[in-house]
Amino acid sequence: MTLSEVPVPEPGPQEVRIRNRAAALNFFDILQIQGKYQVKPAFPFTPGAEVAGLVDAVGAEVKHVFVGDPVSAMTHNGAFAEYSLASASRTFHMIAGMDFPEAAAMPVVYHTSYFALHRRAGLAYSEWLLVHAGASGVGMAAIQIGKAYGAKVIATAGRQEKLDFCLAQGADHALLYTDAGWVERIKEITGNRGVDVVYDPVGGDAFDLSTRVMAPEGRILVIGFASGRIPSVQANRVLLKNISVVGVHWGQYVERHPEFLSHTHEVLTAMYLGGQIHPVVGKTFRLEEAAAGLRELAERKILGKAVLVVE
Repeated sequence: MTLSEVPVPEPGPQEVRIRNRAAALNFFDILQIQGKYQVKPAFPFTPGAEVAGLVDAVGAEVKHVFVGDPVSAMTHNGAFAEYSLASASRTFHMIAGMDFPEAAAMPVVYHTSYFALHRRAGLAYSEWLLVHAGASGVGMAAIQIGKAYGAKVIATAGRQEKLDFCLAQGADHALLYTDAGWVERIKEITGNRGVDVVYDPVGGDAFDLSTRVMAPEGRILVIGFASGRIPSVQANRVLLKNISVVGVHWGQYVERHPEFLSHTHEVLTAMYLGGQIHPVVGKTFRLEEAAAGLRELAERKILGKAVLVVE
């Protein structure tokens, strides 16, 4: 990755140009750069999918935001820059009380987690929710949204500092996934019943072992494969406990149902203003430090979200 001067992009009729003040880093940015993500942009490209800043220009058909408005947005790449373009349908007024780094840290992970827990899993009050990688951006969002729904949350993470972070986000229990005994601990915690919903952005061994702690009629949400291994499921376990393996491809869903974006933003806004969710920015980097930020994210050194601050 290099920091280069490129022309300032011009917005199309249904686009917004944003003078960025912050841009969030995500694990899928790393996969895209490596050519390992399901969406493979042509090289060279500017990574990044979450920004917050001030509206700098609007297309002719944009009616809900105006030049100078503080907004957050989801971009189709291009976020790691001073200016970005975003579809008007994916651009929202910043929630009152947020700063720019916090606003940039919210869109993708909270929209994904709400879609997963609400739309795909139908998480219900008092159900047991297991969140893997609980100290990551999506894990943080899943813990907070799960608690907002009244679930009992168990989180897993890789070291004590991360377990403490998960508990601070509202998790009722936090377990080291490096300890082979976490499966038995979950059975103990749930009275040998198991968990109703598993939120799994890790894949690999985490997925395999999760199938052993599912309650009858449980749902395991396939969010991603941060471990690097795409697992296979033993169908007899699916059959014997009536469990469901549920795909969560938020990006594809909102392409087909764009109205879901504004609905989700309204729900998340109410949750934020009600104190139920709160994006945690674990570390900030300057724009020219984007590669270093992604490296720390890849090495699992970030608690919550890492954000580029654009001066």
